[in-house]
Amino acid sequence: MSKAAGDPERAINGLMSVAQLLEEPRLARLYTYILREDEVTIDEIVAGLEMPRTTAYSDTSTLVDLGVLARDESQKTHTYTAVPISLTANLDGDEYTITPTLLEAFGRSPRDQDLDLLIERHGLGKLAAALTYAVPYAEGEISERVAGRELDLQHAFAIAVLQALRDVVHEMREIDPYFEDIRNARNQPPKTGE
Repeated sequence: MSKAAGDPERAINGLMSVAQLLEEPRLARLYTYILREDEVTIDEIVAGLEMPRTTAYSDTSTLVDLGVLARDESQKTHTYTAVPISLTANLDGDEYTITPTLLEAFGRSPRDQDLDLLIERHGLGKLAAALTYAVPYAEGEISERVAGRELDLQHAFAIAVLQALRDVVHEMREIDPYFEDIRNARNQPPKTGE
C-alpha cells in the first residue's frame, strides 16, 4: 500500500477499518482496552477482558489486519499496541469526528443496558450525538434536562445514558489522543422552537 500523504487508498482502508470496529462491539472493546493498556500480550488480554484465548488470538489478528493494532514479534511473547485512530465524516455540512472515545462507548454497549437500548432504539448516530452532550455534562456545564431535551430522549432515559457516557468521558479523556476533536454540544446553538 502506498504511504503518500493524502493517499486515497490509505484513507479508504482507514474508513473501512473504523466501520468494522463500529459493527462489532467486541472488536471496539478490544481495541480501546489495548489503547488504554498501551502494550499487552495475549495472556493479558485474556485475563483483562475475560475472553477465551482463541477469541483473543482471532480478534487481535483481525485488528492487526485492519491496521488498527501493531504486533511486535521481536520477542517470543508477542505484544500488541493500538494505533490511534480518528475519522472525520462530513455529510452536507454535518461533521463528526469518530475517536476512540466513541469506540469505547460502543464497546461497552453489550454490558450496559442503557447504551445497548439507546443503540437498539435509535442507532449508533444517537450514541454519537449523546456523546457530544456527555462531554459538557461530565464537566458540569450542561444539565441532564437540557441534554435530554436536545437529544429528544425521555428524561429518565437521558439521565441513564448520560451517566453511562460520563464514565466513558472521564476514563477516555487522558487515553484518547483525539479527545479534543469530539464535537462538544456546548459549542452548538440549542435547537429552536418547542
